[in-house]
Amino acid sequence: MQLNNTNKRIRWYGYAVMVLLFFTVQARAQTETMISLEEAKTKVRDKNRSLKLSQQDYAFAKAQYESTSAVLLPQIRLTNTSTFTNNPLYAFGYKLLQREVTNADFDPVGLNDPGNVENFNTRIELMQPLINVDGWKERKTAHLNLQAKNLQAERNNEYMELELTKTYMQLQLAHKAVEVMEKARETALQNQNWAKNNLEQGLIQEADYLNMEVRVAEVEKKLQLSESNVQNVSEYLAFLMGEEINGTYRPNKELMMSEIQAQDTFSLNQERKDLKAMQISVEAQEQMLKSSKMSFIPRANAVANYEWNDKTAFGFGANNYMVGLQLSWDLFSGYKNIGKIHQQKAMMEKSNIQQQKYMAESEVELNKARRQFSDARHNITLSELALKQSKEAFRITSNRFKQGLERSNDLLQAETKFYEKELEQAQALYNYNFTLAYLKFLTR
Repeated sequence: MQLNNTNKRIRWYGYAVMVLLFFTVQARAQTETMISLEEAKTKVRDKNRSLKLSQQDYAFAKAQYESTSAVLLPQIRLTNTSTFTNNPLYAFGYKLLQREVTNADFDPVGLNDPGNVENFNTRIELMQPLINVDGWKERKTAHLNLQAKNLQAERNNEYMELELTKTYMQLQLAHKAVEVMEKARETALQNQNWAKNNLEQGLIQEADYLNMEVRVAEVEKKLQLSESNVQNVSEYLAFLMGEEINGTYRPNKELMMSEIQAQDTFSLNQERKDLKAMQISVEAQEQMLKSSKMSFIPRANAVANYEWNDKTAFGFGANNYMVGLQLSWDLFSGYKNIGKIHQQKAMMEKSNIQQQKYMAESEVELNKARRQFSDARHNITLSELALKQSKEAFRITSNRFKQGLERSNDLLQAETKFYEKELEQAQALYNYNFTLAYLKFLTR
């Protein structure tokens, strides 16, 4: 009776597993999209939101530089002013501007009580900067900031390429994990079927079969986690590419040794874009300090205007002009300029310290990456050897178990270790590939 109950439970469990596997395979087959690394890179360059933000930072810096053209180019202004007054002084002045003064206008009664006088003034004003030393320094600062933003944007492109490569490698690793767990499930189901037949024949105990049943459940759980990881990595890949995804991605290449050529030595490149941008930012801060000091130098501007005055709206009756040279000098502005100099000096010192700090951090990060690469390269050899040994141990234990010379626990331990070593070997490949790509990023 107990044996019949066990057989029924085995059959129902087998049916449930088969149905679950069928629907899982169907769902994955319908929603999986093949993608290459180069295709993903193209989409990231075109649609990635972080890259778009860095492009806008550059556009903002470019607009700031364009606005400093005011220290070189003329300023032209057109105004039209309508005035109504009974002020005696203004009324007489407007008549002079309109060139309509007559002898009758000198009558004391008319001068004292002119009545309502209208004047419509149309004026074109021009101011051409001639000497503006602090403005020239500010313009040079804006140009240096523009160069720095351009380098930062290019470095951000390189970083996003690294992030994409890392995610693509993670996707390869995730699919490899699914592949390994699918093989583990197939092996576990084969062992379960073998144990089922032998249990029905009374050749093994029920505890041995239950061990196989537990192993199948464990493998199914790990397979589900691996498939969820594929979904997680696929969604992040879609985020980097600025796309929506309904399903998962599959790399067109499996996980293998990187094609990037490893160098014997990796050294920090002083012309690296982020380091160069930091250096230019320091130079820009120095120019700002010089600009603050130059604010004590006089400014010279050429000024001119041409105007029309008429008693009718938009009239162009009487005209006149004025041309001159304006020299201005801020002798004292309530300690404002001196305070600005001190402020810019502190900012320059801060920029120097930040540059030194960033250089030191970059050296530390590069040294760390060198050691990680050395470890990863060593682990490749060790993981391959461990995988080969565990595979052979699993084969021997499996044969001995079928001959009744090994316990079910021994078989399950050998099987678990074999697939763990296969996953470790895939992880070692990923670590090697990514560390090599990261070193290239740090030294490019």
